[in-house]
Amino acid sequence: MVLQYKKKGETRWKKYPGKDKIKGSVSQYDFRLLNESQKKVLVEKGSYDKVMKRFRQIEFFKNRG
Repeated sequence: MVLQYKKKGETRWKKYPGKDKIKGSVSQYDFRLLNESQKKVLVEKGSYDKVMKRFRQIEFFKNRG
């Protein structure tokens, strides 16, 4: 899965480099989650906490089997 981010008000999504590499707080950004091929949006635009919660749910069920 690929996590992308953009500053609120901007239009271009960028690959998320990590919490310590972005300028400012994560609350200033929108996040979304895509599948590996980046063709399907798994989680629409939302806050960091919301997107990461869904990411952990997907990983749990993917590795459960």
